[in-house]
Amino acid sequence: MSGNDRPTVLVTGGAGYIGSHAVLALLDAGWPVVVIDNLSTGFRWAVDARATLVEGDIGDQALVGRLIAEHDIGAIMHFAGSIIVPESVEQPLKYYENNTVKSRALIESAVEGGVRHFIFSSTAATYGVPETVPVREDMPTVPINPYGWSKLMTERMLADAAFAYPVNYCALRYFNVAGADPQGRTGQSTKGATHLIKVAVEAATGKRAGVDIFGTDFATPDGTGVRDYIHVGDLAAAHVEALALLVARPDESHVMNCGYGRGFSVLEVLDSVDRVTNMRIERRLAPRRAGDPPALVADNNLILATLPWRPARADLDTIVADALAWERRLAERG
Repeated sequence: MSGNDRPTVLVTGGAGYIGSHAVLALLDAGWPVVVIDNLSTGFRWAVDARATLVEGDIGDQALVGRLIAEHDIGAIMHFAGSIIVPESVEQPLKYYENNTVKSRALIESAVEGGVRHFIFSSTAATYGVPETVPVREDMPTVPINPYGWSKLMTERMLADAAFAYPVNYCALRYFNVAGADPQGRTGQSTKGATHLIKVAVEAATGKRAGVDIFGTDFATPDGTGVRDYIHVGDLAAAHVEALALLVARPDESHVMNCGYGRGFSVLEVLDSVDRVTNMRIERRLAPRRAGDPPALVADNNLILATLPWRPARADLDTIVADALAWERRLAERG
């Protein structure tokens, strides 16, 4: 290992949206980084040049085992997987393959290679439709879509592995991730993305004619879905702090929400985009999508009590402005 406090980190899916931000946060904090990504949805250019990028699949245990040995990997940060909720309803086996079966292979590779620390990119979708909002980590996990189940199964595998083998883990349950690196180094670049703020800034830059509002009859103040939007930069910072905790306390594992504890409706988000762009985005009403709960808002008291992490960009207009700036950079790239 490259020093007890800074083991080399293998980042899976590090060429993707959240993964590329985590790579930047790790590198900026002095952690050596190796990225494995099959580039099915990620981008080679999104990986900072300070990291080593290997094109490959996390289900390829021979390759992953070789990387662990060659680079003396001490920790894994696992982002690779499929993330679109409606698609998971239509193609459940794809999600159980990419998110569950391949995660099992990765965990086995970690155990066999002696990797001690594992950070997992989990999701608020593990809660399903919570009985109360905000949602605490000790509330029932009853997913309502295959995406949520595929992630919850991986959490279970990690808990069992941590009991049986010398490995500890932290599962971070994301709420709605948005925004982009404030320095403009990376951002949400996937074509056909379904995230609301991404879709809205695409509309604001002329890539879309408008924004579909999926459901106006939810039991929420204005009838549209309410979500807790977290800036991707704050989320990446939480991963670095969680990794430092795992290294410092190798006998502890954790499951924590990553959110701000404040929800915004679809209409409130679109109003924010209107403010930031000084224009009005066309809104189109559409039926609800399969697998969408009315409201998902984090209770973030546990992460605030456990880590020295504090949100730095917890303002909706700031999140939108960073997303918009990145969208304009993408437009310039052509």
